[in-house]
Parts: sequence; C-alpha cells; structure tokens
Amino acid sequence: MIVDPESLALLGGAIALAGGLAGSSIGIAQAASAGVAILADDPKQLRNVIVLASLPMTQTFYGLIILIIVLTTVMPKVADMGAGYGFAVLGCGVIAALAEAYSAAYQGSVCASGISLLSKTKGRILTNAMMLAVFVELLGVLGLVFTIMALSMIGVM
Repeated sequence: MIVDPESLALLGGAIALAGGLAGSSIGIAQAASAGVAILADDPKQLRNVIVLASLPMTQTFYGLIILIIVLTTVMPKVADMGAGYGFAVLGCGVIAALAEAYSAAYQGSVCASGISLLSKTKGRILTNAMMLAVFVELLGVLGLVFTIMALSMIGVM
C-alpha cells in the first residue's frame, strides 16, 4: 500500500488544529474555574474574568490558520512530491499541535492565577496578569511562525 502524501499533509494540518483546540479547552477550563470561584465572592469582576479566561482561546485560531494553509497551499503542491513530503508536513503539524496545546494550557494557569487575585486587588491585577499571559501566548505565536517557516523551507509553500 502506497502512502498518499496529501492524506499525510491533511493529517498534519488536522493535528495542528486538534492541538490548539485541546490546549485552549484545558486553558479556558482552568481560568474559568478560578473565575467561578471569584464571581461567587465579587460579581463585579465579571468583565475582568471574561477577559482573562478567554485569552487561551487564541491558540485554536493558530491551529486553524495552519490547517487552512495546509488545505489551500500545501496539499496541491505535495500531491506530486512524494510521500516523504507528506510525512514532513505531518511532522510540522505535530510540532505545531504541541506548541499550541502547551501554550494554551499553561496560559490558562497564568490567567487562573490572575483571576484568583482580582477580588483581593479590586481588579488592579488585570493588566499585570494579561502582560504575563502574553509571554506564554508568544510561544503559541512562535509555534505558528516556525511551522510556516518549516513548511516553506521544505518547499511545500
């Protein structure tokens, strides 16, 4: 049985999206759990809780961008290139999935810590918590950028 390079490429793109979805789900759940506890004590913090709890969602969009790139740009080219290129795209998808999943999950932890201090600081921690969460977000952005670079370097973009 011959391995279809288009199928491997599509699998790589799908895995990238799945990593973003899984990590975002974990991160949002962690942050939202902390938010529920804070809102029981201080309902006025709802806006701040929503802002911080939604931050881990962006990694899902990074995974979706990778899938769209694979579907629109990579798959038409990889069809004629051979199975080795399909496996290379699959590898890029796995790397992207790990970057997005870990980034989102740990960003949720940072956001949960910020949320847990909203009542104590009367919301003044929001900006600092967002800045610290952005550091973790950067790794998700780098996962996207490095995946695009890798796809370009192997010649499928």
